[in-house]
Parts: sequence; C-alpha cells; structure tokens
Amino acid sequence: MSEKEFTILDLLNLDLKGHNSLELRCIAGRRGLTRILTVPDVNRPGLALSGFYESFAYTRVQLFGRSEYAYLKKLDAENRVESLKTYFSYELPCSVFTRSLTPDERFLAMADESGSPILQTSLESTEFTIRLLRVFSDIFAPKKTLHGVLVEVFGVGILLIGDSGVGKSETALELIERGHRLVADDTIEIHCINGNSLVGKGANILISHHMEIRGLGIINISQMYGVGAIREQKEIQLVIKLEVWDDNKIYDRIGVDTRTTDLLGVKVPYTEIPVRPGRNLPIIIEAAAMNERLKSMGHYSAREFNQNILKWIESGEAQASYYSNEDIY
Repeated sequence: MSEKEFTILDLLNLDLKGHNSLELRCIAGRRGLTRILTVPDVNRPGLALSGFYESFAYTRVQLFGRSEYAYLKKLDAENRVESLKTYFSYELPCSVFTRSLTPDERFLAMADESGSPILQTSLESTEFTIRLLRVFSDIFAPKKTLHGVLVEVFGVGILLIGDSGVGKSETALELIERGHRLVADDTIEIHCINGNSLVGKGANILISHHMEIRGLGIINISQMYGVGAIREQKEIQLVIKLEVWDDNKIYDRIGVDTRTTDLLGVKVPYTEIPVRPGRNLPIIIEAAAMNERLKSMGHYSAREFNQNILKWIESGEAQASYYSNEDIY
C-alpha cells in the first residue's frame, strides 16, 4: 500500500477518465468520508442483511447490486430494521449502490447517523467491480521511487540508471530523436503488480515528460516532439546501468549468463554499459532492446553462438584449420 493512508474521500477524488472512471458520488454519510480503506476488495452483503453476520467481511467495500437492493426494499416493506442497525454498527469503509440505485430514506438516515458513507455509481455491478479492483491493484501495490530515466524502445520498457551526470537524459533524448518514447525522466515511481510485473511512471505526472539537459535546461518532450513521443506508464522489462568506463574492470563480452536485478522482489534482466567518448549509446540500447525481444521469443544469441562454437570444435574442423595454418616464418 502507499505510504499515505487511502480514504474514501481519496477514492472519490481520483482523476479517472474513460474506461477507468468509477463514476462515484456520495449520497449520504459524508461525515465518514475520512474512513481509511485497508482491504482492497469488495463484498456483497446480502447474507449479512439476512441476519447472518458471522465472518462478515465488513472491512471491504460493500457492494449493493439489484439483488441486494431488492432485499433492502423487502426489509423496508416489512419494517425490519434490526438487521440494518446491526449492519451499520460495523465500521464499514463505505457502501456502493450500482446502476444509480437509491436506497430508501430510512437506510440513508441510518448511514448519516452512523457516519457510514453511501456512494452511488451508474455502472453495473460487474463492470464497477472490475474497475475498482483495477484501481486497488495500483493504489495498494508495493512501490518504490528511484532516480533514472524510463523509456520505451521497440516496445521494450527500459529503465536507465547510473550516477548523476553519466548521460542518462542525453541518451534518452537521442532515443526520442530516433522515434522511441519517453515515460519519465529523473524520478521514477515503480509499482509491483500481481507480484510479478513492474510498472513504472513519473512520480509527478505534471513534470514527468520534461527533461533536464545540462547546458540547455528544462525541455518539454511532448511539445517538442509531439504526444507520440511520450506515454504515461510502461512495464519495466530491462534495466541498463550506464557507468563511466573503468579500464580495470572486466566487462561481459559474450553475454551467455543472464544477469538480473531485484526490484520489489521481482527479478528483472540487467546489464551494464560502460560509457566513454566514441560509443554510440542509443544504438547499443536499441540493440539491447531487440535482443531482449528475441529472448522473450526463445532466441538467445549468445547461447546459440556458444553452442555453434562447441559444435565446430567437436566436428574436428577447428583442429584441422589449426594444423593447416603452420607458421610460415
């Protein structure tokens, strides 16, 4: 879950558009809008309303569809209020009525008295549940913030990391010039989705598509290169560390062994690219992205090269070639 506690008011204030919109509004119990959501799930309270409150999942969002709404009307017609009093005696985060269904005045009055928020949406129950759980998966997902640049190269999400001044932003700018896309520069917020997928985006959406280029200043990528040069978020599929070339360090020249780094418990392919004058980093990163796509399709260039070398040696051709090239001096 995020460091900041997430309340019902936060849920109402989410800026969600299109197929992500929850279309929520509060119709009663506004005093309880500061109640904190602790369990990212939904419960249908029909069994509880019938009087069976054992194992009642009251910490979840309570969802009222047509069936629950019809049962409430029956309770009202029969003047049975004890079950409703028991319902509102729990510290419910909120109750949501789908299809723009509106409960009776008695139900709303009890909600106001107990400070239990009653929300309403025009969405039908299944669609609302799907959208709400999708929102919860993002809000309650483990997350961390780190310094780097996140770009999309040939459809592969690449996180560029390294010491300040090593050239991450300049490299990303050249990649954008070559037709690739920027997700965020400088501060990246990473979410772990479903325990096995990492999604990165700018920690501040208002400035995430701006870049700081030393000697030039702040530039707006979307204005300079168009909206096709940016995207809001992207799955992180490769981490590349840019580091100043160290003559005393032995760098991988074959790439047979797959290296990974741990981010929020997820292993992500990882590689180091040494930086020095004359190296064309954007082309190298493009090659790394295409190589990662090949790996995802089961083609490992380094391993295939190694296997071909072993076959060549075992065939005897290498030995024959060696003995046929005698020293002519």
